[in-house]
Amino acid sequence: MKKLIITVFILLSAVMTAEGKTIKVLIIDNMFQYIPQKDETMSKMGSLTGDLLVNGNHYTGNIEVWKGKAGLCLINEVPVEEYVKSVVGAEVGKDWAIEALKAQAVISRTYALYQKINPNKRSNYDLTSSVLHQVYKGGAVDRKVSDAVKNTKGEVLVYDGKIIEAFYHSTCGGKTEKPEEVFSHSYPYLKSVESSCKLSPYRLWKRRISLSEIEKALNISGIEEIKIGSLTSTRRVKTLDITLAGGSRSVRATEMRRLLGWKRLPSTNFNLTHDNDSIIFQGKGYGHGVGLCQWSALEMARKGKSYKDILAFFYPGTTIQIYENR
Repeated sequence: MKKLIITVFILLSAVMTAEGKTIKVLIIDNMFQYIPQKDETMSKMGSLTGDLLVNGNHYTGNIEVWKGKAGLCLINEVPVEEYVKSVVGAEVGKDWAIEALKAQAVISRTYALYQKINPNKRSNYDLTSSVLHQVYKGGAVDRKVSDAVKNTKGEVLVYDGKIIEAFYHSTCGGKTEKPEEVFSHSYPYLKSVESSCKLSPYRLWKRRISLSEIEKALNISGIEEIKIGSLTSTRRVKTLDITLAGGSRSVRATEMRRLLGWKRLPSTNFNLTHDNDSIIFQGKGYGHGVGLCQWSALEMARKGKSYKDILAFFYPGTTIQIYENR
C-alpha cells in the first residue's frame, strides 16, 4: 500500500445542515484511486468533522476513513445542497450564463439523489467524486454558482412520479445519443435530439494514437488493421473490427474509449484512417452523448432559454418537483 500523506484541519462545527439531507461521496483522485467492490467487506478506521485537505482540495462535513482489501477509502458525507454547489462549479464554468448553471444544478442534484435512493448502490457510500459519476472537488464555490444552486434549491427532475437518472455530458457534436446504445437500457425520458454545441472546444477534434498504445490498452499484440465495424442509430461508432497477426477481434468503441482514456479519445463520434504505425481519429463531441449536452445548454441559455426550457428539451416528459427527504 502506498504511503498516504494527508493534511487535516479540524474545525469544530455543526455537521449536518440543509434539513438533514446529506450525501456520501467516495473521494477519487490521483492519490485515492481504490474503488471497493459492491459486496466487499470493509472496516471503518475512524471519522472526523471539519475540513480535510487532500491534494489541494478541501472537503468539509463528516469524513470517514475505511480500509478495504486493496487500500484506504475516504468517504465525505456532506449536505446535498453543498455537494451540488461543488459539482456545478467543477462540471461547468463559473462564467456561464445563469440559466445554464441552474439547469446543471437541477440535473446534478437529480443524478445524485437518484444514486442515493438506488437500492442497488454500495452500502457505505452513494457515488464517487470522479467522472464515473460526476465531478466533486469540495471547497468554496463562486457566488454565481452558489446563487444558481440556491435559486433551484431542492428541485429535481421526475418522470412518472420517480426521480430520473439524469445522464449528461459535455459535447454532443450535433445530436445526442440514445441511452440503449451506451448503457444497454432505454429510458422514456431520454431521446436523441439535434442540438448545436458549436461553442465547445470539443466541437471538432483530432487524435493520433499509435498502434502500440492501442495494443497496450486492449492487452493484445500484432494489430495489422482497424476498421469501423458498425454504427449506432445516431452514426456514432458502435464496434471496431481489429485484424491481428493471428486472427481478429471485435471491440465496442465505448470500451476502447474507456481503456484508452476519456480525454484521449473524447467520444465515439469519429472516423479513422491509418498512417504508418498510428491511427488518426477525427471526431466531434466529448462524452457518452446521452442526455443533456452542457455546451448546448450554454448556447440555449445565451439565446434566452430558461433552465426549465433547457431541461424540457433534453428530458422530454419530465417535470420539476421539490425533493422530499424520505
